[in-house]
Amino acid sequence: MTSATPGPSAQPPPQGTLLLLLRHGETPTTGTVLPGRAPGLHLSERGRAQAERVAARLEGLSVDAVYSSPLERARETAEPTAARTGLDVKHDDGLLECDFGEWTGAAIADLAALPEWQTVQHSPSAFRFPGGESFPEMQGRIIGAMEALCAAHAGGVVVGFSHADPIKAAVAHALGTPLDLFQRIVISPGSVSAITFVEGLDPAVHMVNSTSEPLSGLRAQ
Repeated sequence: MTSATPGPSAQPPPQGTLLLLLRHGETPTTGTVLPGRAPGLHLSERGRAQAERVAARLEGLSVDAVYSSPLERARETAEPTAARTGLDVKHDDGLLECDFGEWTGAAIADLAALPEWQTVQHSPSAFRFPGGESFPEMQGRIIGAMEALCAAHAGGVVVGFSHADPIKAAVAHALGTPLDLFQRIVISPGSVSAITFVEGLDPAVHMVNSTSEPLSGLRAQ
């Protein structure tokens, strides 16, 4: 009687790269002005508290890298996380806010009265900000940034501080949602959206616009 030759042992599924996309905290103009890439906009007191809360929520999660949009409001939101993790904040232009061109600094109430605003809300794939980016360009930029960060920290945990529209576009891409529907996604100040990327597989979206629960459960220790 011959013993059976054992077959190859099952390989554990590959551990993906966990990317946490965080919107910066509130500023004095949040919800009233389209600040875009204009320099000099800092966090409000509430925004600083949101930044501290984000850092506290990361307790128990081993973070490999922290990246941020170069704009002040994103960098300031990243600072408590950098202090808690002991990591330097690396700036990444791929995480920048959309370039709103001539609309930069305009009051949202005034923009909402323009006929073009309906295109922004309902057919964004067809819109380019005057003198600025188109929404497809913005989405392509943030997708490229995500791919580069995941390649640089394969299998790790990466935290990226960015802005509402790029994060919405990134989440829409991960969910397979058409860009023309991305305005249905809400990304609040200080919120976390978590996506795992595994090479050769579709992304796995764990949470969107989360503002409260601890994040340690996203990755087994």
